[in-house]
Amino acid sequence: MKKSLALLLATVLGLSLALAGCSGGSGTASQPGAADRGVVNVYNWGVYIDESVLDEFTAQTGIKVNYDTYESNESMYGVLKNDGASYDVVIPSDYMISRMIEEDMLEPLDFDNIPNFSDIDPNLKNPDYDPENQYSVPYMWGLLGVIYNTAMVDGAPDSWSILFDENYSGQILMFNNSRDALGVALKYLGYSYNTTDPAQITAATDLLIQQKPLVQSYVMDEIFEKMQGNSAAIGAYYYGDYLTMADVNPDLAFCLPKEGTNLYVDAMCIPKGAENKANAEAFINFMCSTSVGLANVEETWYSSPLLSVREELDPEVSEDPYAYPDDAVLEQCESFRNLPEDILALYDSEWTRLKLAAN
Repeated sequence: MKKSLALLLATVLGLSLALAGCSGGSGTASQPGAADRGVVNVYNWGVYIDESVLDEFTAQTGIKVNYDTYESNESMYGVLKNDGASYDVVIPSDYMISRMIEEDMLEPLDFDNIPNFSDIDPNLKNPDYDPENQYSVPYMWGLLGVIYNTAMVDGAPDSWSILFDENYSGQILMFNNSRDALGVALKYLGYSYNTTDPAQITAATDLLIQQKPLVQSYVMDEIFEKMQGNSAAIGAYYYGDYLTMADVNPDLAFCLPKEGTNLYVDAMCIPKGAENKANAEAFINFMCSTSVGLANVEETWYSSPLLSVREELDPEVSEDPYAYPDDAVLEQCESFRNLPEDILALYDSEWTRLKLAAN
């Protein structure tokens, strides 16, 4: 799939640079035209961008990009909340955006500076996590499921139960963050991702403690090397990342668990008090241009919120039922929501209990 888009992307990006004097519009990245317009400090998930677009942004705008990465919503939140780090653009997931809005951690966006927002799929605008769409612009979205190695796993799994199967002891990878890991257990037990019942959350933790002796490792980006290199058989992760891994290791396959799964949106936001807000809005607008959206899909294989990008994709991608799911798939999905403070505290304590439990 990637090779089929490579020539198209090279052409589109070349045209984008040639047209750098233009600005605005859903298909064009903006260019203020100054040789040196300061910096923008960006904090994003790891393995989640075509880094060449950062140089392109600087070439077109004169704004230098300082780019750092994190591995989970919770670690990003901790850095912004506790460490006083200064970032101008962050890209949290839906439930974390809601939490940051409630805690007054985000700046309202000036959409006059983000004209490419018009290209965002209307179905992704005014979401539950940002109902008036004041604070966020969707970056990527997708589904969570089970990635498994067909040469190491018998049959075709269709359930979260494969992650708790003793036959694969030492070959199972689990999320190294509380919301996703506990979410897997909650779904397997038949509960909602967004339960506020302490007994259900405790039961999910108990299940993960029972599973712990089977787990090879709790991972985030480390899953790429392990699954691509055949050093693990099964892991819960995101469909876009599965496509990247399968391009390296064709023995890998993906399943959507019958108990239901997570549909998520990651969106670009500006932290409260950002020093370079205008530059941040220029960066967000640039990321919503067609050429850059295509480049990021080519690199990450996550689903783009940009209508113009979907129109340019090869049908093999745009008609993929897990990349751009239909209603039948969406009915099996649930999005994370922000939880009350006491439940978040319970998540923290239960995650600690899991990590301290003996194997």
